[in-house]
Amino acid sequence: MTPKNSQTMKPETAAKKLGIYLPAAPQEFQDSPVTREAYAELQANPPEWLAELRRNGPHPRPVVAQKLNVSISGLTRGGITEPLTTAEIAELLQSPPQWLVVERATHAAVRAETLRVKEEKRKKAATKEARENAAAKREAPKGTKRNS
Repeated sequence: MTPKNSQTMKPETAAKKLGIYLPAAPQEFQDSPVTREAYAELQANPPEWLAELRRNGPHPRPVVAQKLNVSISGLTRGGITEPLTTAEIAELLQSPPQWLVVERATHAAVRAETLRVKEEKRKKAATKEARENAAAKREAPKGTKRNS
């Protein structure tokens, strides 16, 4: 009986899922595919190098954007094109440059608008469902009366 082949993912994919900057990972991680089991183990019991990368960076752009509460596009508009360390992110948060203040406000406005649109769609769907239920109730056959 042959062992079942395990699915693997590219190191780039595993790094993205783990939220780490691949070039900062150990060379052995960068050079070999990661099995689903190995990925699950990294998630459950991160080795010291992974914990250190998550704690201090350098962090990939999606993580930097999330920590600064801006979009990835906002990072680019602000001139941030390289990974940042946790210390660099903290420094930006301590004394935010003008671009960061503007991008955070823009990001908050976009999130608020997205929530508003989502809520509006939910309300429309609920209204439509209520109308359909009422129409179905009206069209349902009435009970027959007995002549006694």
